[in-house]
Amino acid sequence: MAEAEATRPAQVDICKTNSAPDAGYDKKCIFCKIVNKEMKTELLHCDEELSCFKDIHPGAPHHYLVVPTKHVGNCKSLGKEHVPLVEQMVETGKEILRKNNVTDLSDVRFGFHWPPFCSVTHLHLHVLAPASQMGFMSRLFYRPNSYWFITAEQLIELLKSKGETN
Repeated sequence: MAEAEATRPAQVDICKTNSAPDAGYDKKCIFCKIVNKEMKTELLHCDEELSCFKDIHPGAPHHYLVVPTKHVGNCKSLGKEHVPLVEQMVETGKEILRKNNVTDLSDVRFGFHWPPFCSVTHLHLHVLAPASQMGFMSRLFYRPNSYWFITAEQLIELLKSKGETN
């Protein structure tokens, strides 16, 4: 019993129940349904901007998804104006890790699957820790500098450079 409680992620905030989905809601999106409490997924964090929950197919002992509370498309649809959003997603991921006793933030992977390699089109940051404990397949799926996965740092740099002349 104590072991089960030890592995249960700590909650940061509790989302208010939405009376009705608003303009930032896509009725076909599983993450929109989770954020709007239409699914039985436990929200570890939920505020006006961001929500967080555990990945259903964890690639590491701690594997969380940080998503915008309102529907935002995948990372390829983002512009320079989304840099603060991505930075806040990373900060929220770090906060969730700290609340769950992950102290070595140098052994963490933060990143996004690059289209067409994302199964859900709602923007979502993968937060994986400790990265050193990821199995072979997880190391492949969440491999930095691959065609299918981009780190949060790489995405931020890419977004900052959008609109600049070459």
